[in-house]
Amino acid sequence: MSAVGVVFSNIHDENVPELSRQRTMGSLPYGGRYRLIDFALSNLVNSGVTTVGIITKNNYQSLMDHLGSGKDWDLARKTGGLVLLPPFGNENGGLYKNRLEALKGITGFLSRRNEDYVILCDCDGVYRMDFTDIIDYHEGKQADITIVCHTEDIANSDFYTIVDTDEANRVTGLKINERVVGRSHYYSNIMVIGRSFLLNIINDAIARGYNSFREDVIMKNLKSLKVYAYDFNGYYATIDSFGSYYKHNMELLDKSVRDELFGARDIYTKVRDSAPSKYGDGAVLNNALVSDGCIVEGTVENSILFRGVKVGKGSVIKNSIIMQDTVIGENVSLNCVVTDKNVVIRDRRNLSGCEVQPYFLPKGSMV
Repeated sequence: MSAVGVVFSNIHDENVPELSRQRTMGSLPYGGRYRLIDFALSNLVNSGVTTVGIITKNNYQSLMDHLGSGKDWDLARKTGGLVLLPPFGNENGGLYKNRLEALKGITGFLSRRNEDYVILCDCDGVYRMDFTDIIDYHEGKQADITIVCHTEDIANSDFYTIVDTDEANRVTGLKINERVVGRSHYYSNIMVIGRSFLLNIINDAIARGYNSFREDVIMKNLKSLKVYAYDFNGYYATIDSFGSYYKHNMELLDKSVRDELFGARDIYTKVRDSAPSKYGDGAVLNNALVSDGCIVEGTVENSILFRGVKVGKGSVIKNSIIMQDTVIGENVSLNCVVTDKNVVIRDRRNLSGCEVQPYFLPKGSMV
């Protein structure tokens, strides 16, 4: 497969402001040991893509620390491999404001490549996908653009782009940021497009002064462009709010979800070689994901513990997501709580949220 990957690490930062104030969307911790960018990168690598450009904007120090040279994804290569694309300024001297301006800033990177196709991915999705199937579909349809779509029940959101298609699955309409409730067919922010064709589109957009890739480039040209929808029927979780972040993390406690997401092909992440977790005599665990390096002396139920978490004696942690190096004292009660990294919860604290609105503790806070 002749394709280069391009991953947008910052596009959706405003959707989860609680967690993205000090990091990009791509570096949001997920599932005990992963970051959201791991899913896009792993799917690209597993599909045979050996060159991936990461478009950054701001707050990307943690992303750089996580990615390193790309060796954990087999992307530390002499030619190609992992390429960090800094936030080039637009023609007015500022940072890019939208997807089209971001693409304008990487035309040099795309021009120097010789692959036939570009796979554009965002960092707001959790999924396992074979991109070779999508490119085969793209070639079979002789499409100009193929967008990956998914159908599921949406609970009152205006984040999604709803896709209308005809009998041949050619896209006939897009509804952007329209209030949606119920079962819907939506764009998953994954696209396959010819590299030369993409460069032509970008140059034309620059000449015409366009601002939006979806509205000015795709929506206005649906009749002249052959835009097709590829329907992905596997597990796909969209992180579009703090509530959805909590919900989809907790879905990983379901073995069937874990098997579908991690079963056939690996999802790679940065290897830390932490010590095994330790469990005290009074430790009780029920339906919990516990990462390396934890010390558990209390009760953990229906919860996810990231690396290096400490749970003191007599503490009860339920329905919670506890991120890296958080220290929980003795006789603490937590229910529906999400802690960012390096949080300290002292003895005899009692904190509770609910499934719709979990209680959140910012990075480095002490209670």
